[in-house]
Amino acid sequence: MTADLARIDPGQMPESLCRACVGLLPVDGASVSIAGGPSVRATWCASDRTAARLAETQYTLGDGPCQSALDSAAVVLAGDLTRGPDAHRWPVFAAEAVSLGVEAVFSLPLGVDGTTVGTLDLYRDRPGGLSESDLRIALWTRDAVTFAVTNIQPGEEAAEPSAEEGVAPWMRASEADHGEARQAVGMVMVQLDLSPEQALDRIRAAAFAEGRTVGELAHDIVLRRFGFGAEPGGGHGAREGAP
Repeated sequence: MTADLARIDPGQMPESLCRACVGLLPVDGASVSIAGGPSVRATWCASDRTAARLAETQYTLGDGPCQSALDSAAVVLAGDLTRGPDAHRWPVFAAEAVSLGVEAVFSLPLGVDGTTVGTLDLYRDRPGGLSESDLRIALWTRDAVTFAVTNIQPGEEAAEPSAEEGVAPWMRASEADHGEARQAVGMVMVQLDLSPEQALDRIRAAAFAEGRTVGELAHDIVLRRFGFGAEPGGGHGAREGAP
């Protein structure tokens, strides 16, 4: 698989990888998320709308198999989100996933020189774990995705070396796509005198309360369509012009 990656049109790389993951494994969808630091995670590719929404839901909640795989740098297999240990481990995420028609999620960390830079997330619309042979294929696929994320150039303009050791231009491009999230975190930090982690938690809580993603709410924060009250206990926030 890695030998074929260099022959794929760079512009089609993310979509091709997600399609390949679904074709190789008994899953219904796949996505790749890239971690751009503690406050930003970009969805690099998604095979379908459900996979994209699932990735954004995990980022909005700051919880779920993807976050656990990032934190532990280990494979996280949630074979049944409808009940049992998996549903109890991430109760809010599990409920959200099931509402999307997702009943099993498998998250595999993408690693470079011992550093976790993102995750490959696979979902299935029915409960059930991966067989031993399926897991081997999933790990092999994860390695191919890691190779693509860290080695394949998105275009000639990205031929210069990365500013960070071991970080490919794909990651820089994904971080740029989430510039609004970074900007929103910075605005909330200044407004409420919070740390980056606390500001992101406030944005996540407000996004979840409104049934939106972090990216959607960040856009409104940057455009000053949504603001946070500075008073303690003053609620998550209010839309501009709201009574």
